[in-house]
Amino acid sequence: MPITIIRQSATVDGFAQQGTPARPLTQPPARLSGIDVDLDGAGDNQAGLWECTPGRFERQIANAEVMHILAGACTFTPTHGQPQQIRAGDTLFFSANTTGEWHVTETLRKVFVVLSD
Repeated sequence: MPITIIRQSATVDGFAQQGTPARPLTQPPARLSGIDVDLDGAGDNQAGLWECTPGRFERQIANAEVMHILAGACTFTPTHGQPQQIRAGDTLFFSANTTGEWHVTETLRKVFVVLSD
């Protein structure tokens, strides 16, 4: 099986522009970019690196997600929940259908895996 290695993922360049969040709460909206990683045998699961400039927006992914924050800082406030301060070095596990608001205060970079249904 091949192994994909992204060296120095916290600082690597080459991210593709991915536009803005679908549900921005600030103007101008945050800007998104990323590197998608195709994994043989992963089915419909998605993985890669993702980066977001400062801004506020609603979480737009309904699937379960695992992420590790490589750089930056933000707050995630779950719907009907308490704000969670998040910084580089933190690992998050989102259950499916988790809704809420991202408030990115320092450009955020993460490794992610979005799990298919």
